[in-house]
Amino acid sequence: MADIRTTPIEADRFYHIYNSGINGDIIFKSDYNYFFFFSKVAEFLVSVCDVYAYCLMSNHFHLLVKIKSDFELESLVKVQNLDNASERIGLHSPQNIFSKQFARIFNSYSQAFNKENNRHGALIESPFKRKAITSDEYLINTIIYIHQNPQNHSIVDDFSKYKFSSYQSMLSNSKTLLKRDEVIDLFDDKENFILSHKKIIDFNF
Repeated sequence: MADIRTTPIEADRFYHIYNSGINGDIIFKSDYNYFFFFSKVAEFLVSVCDVYAYCLMSNHFHLLVKIKSDFELESLVKVQNLDNASERIGLHSPQNIFSKQFARIFNSYSQAFNKENNRHGALIESPFKRKAITSDEYLINTIIYIHQNPQNHSIVDDFSKYKFSSYQSMLSNSKTLLKRDEVIDLFDDKENFILSHKKIIDFNF
């Protein structure tokens, strides 16, 4: 069985990305922390992947993403002037590009969190954990699982009311960086999206 921490990242594929604070420590203490983390996702991650769903909780988070195409990733490398001759080996691989952007999120967020809370050292586990999505059914169930997570962890009684997940955004008409239309299409329409979320999904992570 492949190590969930090191499953290679491939272009044009969906991945369930999840991670937690070191030793299960708190990584989000305030609303500002949640918003700041997601601002870093917008800043560093959307250039290398499309975000389909997310849920941020006090000591861990879940993201469902689709990695950009090889062409898009290679274009990003060239724009960032990362393709120097001495650095070319493996640099264009989705694994390296995606991991580099994720490291930027973790580093930026951790530095800000540590400064705010007068702490030092690593905050979030490394490497981040990931599972490749292997079917449309798995993709749909992962979206539901991510949205249900706050209720599964007894953080809220009703996951649909939790404000730090993508569930409410999927039913909104407000501007979003999420692939809202693509997600709703997976469920056919918003009504079925809501109905499908009434079944319990448990992946036993």
